[in-house]
Amino acid sequence: MTKKIPVTIITGFLGSGKTTLVRHLIRNNKGRRLAIIVNEFGEMGIDGDLIRSCCDNEGDVLELNNGCVCCTVQEEFLPAMLQLMERKESIDHIIIETSGLALPKPLLHAFNWPTLKPQITVDSVVTVVDAVGQATGEICNRALVQAQRLADDSLDHETPIEELFEDQLSCADLVVFTKTDLIEAPELQRVKEIITQELRPGVRTITAQQGVVDADLLLGIGAEAENDLDSRHSHHEEDHANGMDHEHDDDMISFVAELEEAYTAAQLVKALTALIQQYEIYRVKGFVNVPGKPMRMVLQGVSSRFDHYFDRPWGAGERRVTSLVIIGHDLDQAAVTASLQSYLAEA
Repeated sequence: MTKKIPVTIITGFLGSGKTTLVRHLIRNNKGRRLAIIVNEFGEMGIDGDLIRSCCDNEGDVLELNNGCVCCTVQEEFLPAMLQLMERKESIDHIIIETSGLALPKPLLHAFNWPTLKPQITVDSVVTVVDAVGQATGEICNRALVQAQRLADDSLDHETPIEELFEDQLSCADLVVFTKTDLIEAPELQRVKEIITQELRPGVRTITAQQGVVDADLLLGIGAEAENDLDSRHSHHEEDHANGMDHEHDDDMISFVAELEEAYTAAQLVKALTALIQQYEIYRVKGFVNVPGKPMRMVLQGVSSRFDHYFDRPWGAGERRVTSLVIIGHDLDQAAVTASLQSYLAEA
């Protein structure tokens, strides 16, 4: 019998730290030959670029940018997996990093397709949780959601975004709490207790700082998750069973804002902080052209929290421009971009 290639699905909400985790895993794989599939919500592949920079062979990274992979399983995911199967003798483990808006369970169903099941097994679903976002209530812009509920008595149900996050948790075989160094121990314990209530019995939880987790803890779990679908509750599937046909990413918008002028990190953070107070923005990420610097800066933002670092020199002939992916609910690209330009002028 042919040995099945194990697959680890890494899921989690926007900005939880999935890419940081995958980058560390690639650099500290303990001799495993990894192939990576990266899915992003939007046309610009920030995460794919960052992950390729960690790989010895860029061909080990496949990028799917046309929306959430859970919505394009047959059109995109299956061909990508079959492409990897053509060279499966050179692969020890496959890592799939989903979009922050993706549902993991449709992917699990896909592994039972006749073309995949004999060759692949889902070693585990790893759900990454931003401990700080949970502690502060920033994740999913809950403060704004709560304000909307108070203003409208009819809004007493969970939002699709909250249901999405619960689906990511209910599908987990392992939960990784990230950014745990940024909150106090009592807060972290409270977050763990809240999240544990959403997990299936026996699901392990671990913590990570800067994405540092031993590869042996992430890989080799052996859950065979594709054979355990019934125990993994899904709001999305439940809604469809009850005749409620909707997409989990309704009204979610992703676009790229390009800025020709160079800005410092402080200027951008000040302007973006003002921007997210005006609009329901969940995530900002991109590459920044800093004046007088030969290096490209990576900027990452979740709610009002931003971090940045220089990752590499600008390439010869590479267009030096600041490109920011902005993801949020019901955004008007022209209006948001105009507001950003206005805030930058003030900064």
